[in-house]
Amino acid sequence: MIVDSHCHLNYGSMMEDIDGVMQRAHDAGVGSMLAINARLSEYDDVLGIAEKYDNVFCTVGSHPHEAENEPGILAEDLIRRAQPKKVIGIGETGLDYYYEYAPKDLQEANFRAHIAASRELQLPLIVHARDADDDCARIMREEMEKGAYPAVIHCFTASQAFADAALDMGCSISISGIVTFNSAKALQETVKTIPLDRLLIETDAPYLAPVPKRGKPNEPAYVKHTAEFLSNLLNIPYEELARITTDNFFNLFTEAKRPDQP
Repeated sequence: MIVDSHCHLNYGSMMEDIDGVMQRAHDAGVGSMLAINARLSEYDDVLGIAEKYDNVFCTVGSHPHEAENEPGILAEDLIRRAQPKKVIGIGETGLDYYYEYAPKDLQEANFRAHIAASRELQLPLIVHARDADDDCARIMREEMEKGAYPAVIHCFTASQAFADAALDMGCSISISGIVTFNSAKALQETVKTIPLDRLLIETDAPYLAPVPKRGKPNEPAYVKHTAEFLSNLLNIPYEELARITTDNFFNLFTEAKRPDQP
């Protein structure tokens, strides 16, 4: 089986056809999914999906794009919402300077609040970093000095230097369908340097569908195409890559139960 470690099941066409999405994921060999909360205002919807399906888990968090709409988040806000058993991570959170939909200071304040919640609960932090490598690494290091917390850099597209910094802090790195794009040669080379025991795979659905589905709405079933591409890129049999990345997911997200666990 494989795991989609990052998807937005409460968005658009997936929400409208959620049972179909689940069936197609099952048919593709996707055994578990992590539904990501990107707006606190949508937390109840995300949690509801996770509680409906045994093989779906979820997070609580607010995307950096939402920092102006959801400013002043406190760690206590996140900790309180993280109590249900299906909530196994904090985020997504981080910094996005590409669009700058929210002021940098508000993004940073929310980011630090998420890190504090992750540290307190020891639930993995799901980090979004775009065009903000230096500040993201700096903040994460500063917060690590206050106490360690588990983390994953999701949908990694950044520099080799940021990958090295994240790995040095003990983070995992999750690869999306972007790695299958013809324009992603630099990313493909960086992926080859990621230790196999730190590697996760994701869709970020409904965004960023991998080749050969590029241009279509993404969904968890398509994580198989990313896994197949990585299998070839890393010269690892598909079944072995699936086993490794699945084990990595459950080793990081320790509150998640495998489908075959009681």
